[in-house]
Amino acid sequence: MAEQRRHIFITGGASGIGREVARYFGERGWFVTVADVDVQGMADTLGLIPGGFKYSHPLDVRDRAAWDVALESASTAAGGRIDVMFNNAGIGHGGPIGEQTSDEIEATLDINLKGVIYGAQAAHPHLKKAAPGSVLINTASLAGIIGAPNLAVYCATKWGVRGMTRSLDAEWAEDGIKVCALCPGFIDTPIIDNVTPDSNQTGKERLEEAGIEVSPVSTVPPVVWDAVHGDKLDYTVGKTAKRLQFLTRWLPGMVRKQVRTQGVGTDL
Repeated sequence: MAEQRRHIFITGGASGIGREVARYFGERGWFVTVADVDVQGMADTLGLIPGGFKYSHPLDVRDRAAWDVALESASTAAGGRIDVMFNNAGIGHGGPIGEQTSDEIEATLDINLKGVIYGAQAAHPHLKKAAPGSVLINTASLAGIIGAPNLAVYCATKWGVRGMTRSLDAEWAEDGIKVCALCPGFIDTPIIDNVTPDSNQTGKERLEEAGIEVSPVSTVPPVVWDAVHGDKLDYTVGKTAKRLQFLTRWLPGMVRKQVRTQGVGTDL
């Protein structure tokens, strides 16, 4: 019965990290809901999940009212519960801040930060109902641990996500809801497959040329699984993210000097 299965609601579930997490949890017997603006992508994701304990719902995370509809619909489909909210949808605009358009800046803020805030706000009553043991996981980034050049607006959103995560961890403790942030390094997803504006290379090709680790997307779902069952505030993915998390705590001056002169490279 669906009501006997734990239920994870995943935004950005049509591709990349969201798709892989959906498949991973589905293979382990969870009821999985994916939400995205890409309807075909969601259908493709559901096709990868065995069995019938799955659901999709179109959702633009910038639309606060749409959140309530999507979560209520998903809860009903899963037998009246949402145990884990994976606030994962995001976009990756970058470049020198002086060259970013107002539309690009607003889209990054609206999706990466406001969308995550709306998701947390809308999910709270569902997670409170499922507590104890319910979890809010917000996708932040390595860019929420350091300040990377040419990613000022993106970094602002990801630092904001980590700040909100810490606030809600305290605010929702009395409700029995765990809150944590996922902080991936560079992951091999469609976000880094785009050709960069100033070259004919994809983001992935430029990262690899610079000697920067790009982790396969398959490395992410086990960390999300650990986040559901663990009790940390931050969960990093990839050697670069783990290394920088350590160094920013113990050697922040060294990290700052390195990033200012060489960017995010393998020397860190």
